[in-house]
Amino acid sequence: MPTYEYHCDACEHRFEEFQAMSEEPLKKCPQCGKKKLRRAFGTGAAILFKGSGFYQTDYRSDSYQKAAKADQEAPAKPAGTTGSDGGSGTTGAATPAPPAKSAKGGSKSPKSST
Repeated sequence: MPTYEYHCDACEHRFEEFQAMSEEPLKKCPQCGKKKLRRAFGTGAAILFKGSGFYQTDYRSDSYQKAAKADQEAPAKPAGTTGSDGGSGTTGAATPAPPAKSAKGGSKSPKSST
């Protein structure tokens, strides 16, 4: 039920009345008792969403929703890879990196004792 704003032309009294839309407008002023009351144009009612189920993203465009769904369904890729095999062109396990050279100019291999 909406709230209507009324204005009395006789005594300048203004008030709001909570009425059903099917009810007849009031004619008699509650303050002065004269039949000079008229219903004024109000600001209208605001939409009030109650509950936890209303979000801004619920009303996004179809193209945005499709793109978001596709983004969620895409498999996550580790950072720095360019394909399923890491871009090396080989399949299988990755080869270990060669040993780093020491500051003295070469890498030493351990001697085996036999």
